[in-house]
This record gives sequence, structure tokens and C-alpha cells, in this order.
Amino acid sequence: MSSSEPWTTKRLLEWTTQYLQESGSDSARLDAEVLLAEAKGCQRIELYTCFDEVPPEDQLATFRAWIKERAAGKPVAYLVGHREFYSLSFQVNEHVLIPRPETELLVTLGIDWVNQFGNGDAQVCDVGTGSGCIPVSIAKNAKACQILAIDISKDALKVAAENAEKHGVSDRIEFMQSDLFESVDEGRTFDLIVSNPPYIGFHEKDGMETEVKDYEPDIALFGGEAGTEVIERFLDQAVQRLRPGGRLMFETSPIVMDRCVELIDSRDAFCDTKIHHDLSKHPRVVESSIKS
Repeated sequence: MSSSEPWTTKRLLEWTTQYLQESGSDSARLDAEVLLAEAKGCQRIELYTCFDEVPPEDQLATFRAWIKERAAGKPVAYLVGHREFYSLSFQVNEHVLIPRPETELLVTLGIDWVNQFGNGDAQVCDVGTGSGCIPVSIAKNAKACQILAIDISKDALKVAAENAEKHGVSDRIEFMQSDLFESVDEGRTFDLIVSNPPYIGFHEKDGMETEVKDYEPDIALFGGEAGTEVIERFLDQAVQRLRPGGRLMFETSPIVMDRCVELIDSRDAFCDTKIHHDLSKHPRVVESSIKS
């Protein structure tokens, strides 16, 4: 990025979009706008009102550094330190999975279920909470619940707790470091268990995008060689943790959806299993009830 011509906002966006396209980004213009807006401390829409302005050197330096990292594959969310999910802004870093739009389906289902729960505060557990986007979003939109958010990573739990504090729901979410339910008191049970567990098979890694496989935490992505090994353990433990009539909801991949349903059906405690499709019409969330 060197030229005698001034680096106006418009020129920065045009040059950077082309540069990121050549580097392999499939969202080059959006990436450029998000990073420049963050460097300038403004909203993306405001960029279009200052096309002829030349950002000060400190903003240009920040933007250039970010563009270099983005071209190498680092996700935009990790560069700016946050990601929007369910109309809320969540802090993210390399210790947590970046929230995806597909997971909003799981949140919507969880909110709807809690809001229809008729026996006082629903006891909810989120397994593998990561950034905390699932329990925080549920707590913000469903008041009649108390949530236990579990993660094996202490670093992820720190991010999740900060997000809960930021959105004013930390009084209704308890955070616990645990490998699935192993550290949860043996007799503690729940009305609703939700999870976005790791469900990608190790055999899929070579075909994944660089920005995912090289930057996001393996422990949050890979569920074993087949992709369902963690889910098998999760189901075995969830059976013991759901109250009679309780509900289980978890996200998975269309690739392993059939296997996940088979695993649920092979456990006699579950009934009324349903598959919910995301906005792209892909099977995304499995829902099942525990027998009363």
C-alpha cells in the first residue's frame, strides 16, 4: 500500500477488497469494511459518508496490520475481538469458537422452550459454552431460567463470564470448568440441556478452510475421528442429568446428523426425537425428550 495518491477511505476499501480477493477471501469487501470501520472507531455505514477523507496515520497503521493478518487467514472476529450473535455483541479470542448464525437456531429453540416452561424457573445447562453466546442469549430473552454453563477450557470460561457481565445476566448464569458433566455434583439435574458440541471428524480437517482449522480451537471443533465420539459421551451423561420430561437440544453437522439420531434412538431413555433445519435448509439441531 504505497502511492503518491492520498489513501482516502474509498481508495482504501477498493484496494483492500482486491487484495483480499487475491488472497482467497470470499467476503473481501465485507472484511475490508469491518476492519476499516473498527480501525476508525465508527459504524460500517459511516464509511460511506467519508469516502474522500484520509484516515490519520495511527488508524492506517492499525488497518494495514489487520489486513496483513486477514490475508494470511486470521478470522476478522479475532482481529477486532468481537462478533455479533443473536443481535448481541460477544467478545471472542483464540480460546473460543467464533459464534455462527447457524447456532442461533439452537438459541431460538431454547428460548421458546424456557418461555413455555410452566413450573417456575427452568434449570438449564449449556455444555461446551465457549464464548457464552448460547446461555447469554437465552438468559437475555428468557427470564424464567437459571443456567449452568460448562466448558473444559478455563480460558474460554473467562471470555464467557465477561460476556455475561457485559450483557447483565451474570446473576443468572453459573460458570464451571468441567469435561462434560464430570465435575458437576452427581445429583444435579436439569429441565433443559443445550449444547453446540465438537462434531467435526478429524478426517475432515484437510478439506476445511484455513481460517477455521488453523485459528479456531481444535477442542471446540473436532469430536473425534468420526466426529461423534464426544457426542456419544455427552448423550450417555445427559441421560443421567435430565429430569423426567426434560428436553435435550444440540447442534450438529448435516454430515453426522443421521448418526446422531441413531445414537439417540439407541438409548431407551429418549423419546420424541425431532430434527430442526437451519435457514439454509440443512438439518442442524437435534431435539429429544427424556421419558417421564
